[in-house]
Amino acid sequence: MKIYGVAILAGCFLIGHIIGDALGRSLHMNGNLGGVGFAMLMLILLNDYFKKKNILKPETESGMLFWSTMYIPVVIAMSASQNVKAALSGGWVALLVGIFATIACYALVPLISKYAQNKSQTKQ
Repeated sequence: MKIYGVAILAGCFLIGHIIGDALGRSLHMNGNLGGVGFAMLMLILLNDYFKKKNILKPETESGMLFWSTMYIPVVIAMSASQNVKAALSGGWVALLVGIFATIACYALVPLISKYAQNKSQTKQ
């Protein structure tokens, strides 16, 4: 029953797209900035929340698992529709945002790893 995860994916994508458009407009750029990334983050957080609260029925959980594994190809397809030319014409702003995001991700890896190790040790 893969169809159950589609509604959650669609909702996450729409909310992420709205956030990305608002972020683009707030920075005076003609493009969506990070909408797909926000959608992906929301899908991961919702999936984790639903599992912790034991809300999902087995069919819905199976659909969520399917879309979690299919999300990267879907993200690539959705990203292809974004206005890359407008993002590149932003010049230094687009470059700085990319550099900042990459540095932030590298900086968060040790913190997340340490959190995961602490959490696994407390369960034992």
